[in-house]
Amino acid sequence: MAIGQRIKFFRNRKGFTQKQLGETLGFLGRTSDVRLAQYESEARVPKLDLIKEMAGLLGVNMRAINVPDIDSYLGLMHTLFALEDMYGIRVGEIDGELCLRIDKSVTVPGSTLGNMLTSWNQQAEKLVSGEITKGEYDDWRYNYPDKDTSPHFAKVISPGLNDLIMQERKKIEKEEQKEAKKKKKK
Repeated sequence: MAIGQRIKFFRNRKGFTQKQLGETLGFLGRTSDVRLAQYESEARVPKLDLIKEMAGLLGVNMRAINVPDIDSYLGLMHTLFALEDMYGIRVGEIDGELCLRIDKSVTVPGSTLGNMLTSWNQQAEKLVSGEITKGEYDDWRYNYPDKDTSPHFAKVISPGLNDLIMQERKKIEKEEQKEAKKKKKK
């Protein structure tokens, strides 16, 4: 979740309008909601001291608002918290081991994320079973989705290309209908 989305998420969670939060932060008059809208749309990025102030008003750690650095444990934790909010990823325990799981009420099998995770799981199982090497597994991960050949992840053509194909298909259907009518008359 980008910083603008995070600001909006926590602002809504606390029940603030853009104007209310902007005024509380000291932005005056018309600029109060405009400034917050700019932060939420990421047209502007708030400075660190403003992020700290927002965090205090919204009742969260500033790491929850700022895009975390996943190279640190604290940053990784806040990334996982954002994934919980966005995709239903939950922490749990299975057979005494901590694990991350997907809440089925949020991400059901057959959904885009469900399909992607299924593909990843299939590749991980192939690695464990010895069907593929670590190098092949890494190649799949680092070139995803290009190297994904599973039926779970459909490659989608662009809307523009799809429109052109549909137009041509309609032309062909019209021509076929004309030919069929000519044959009936004979």
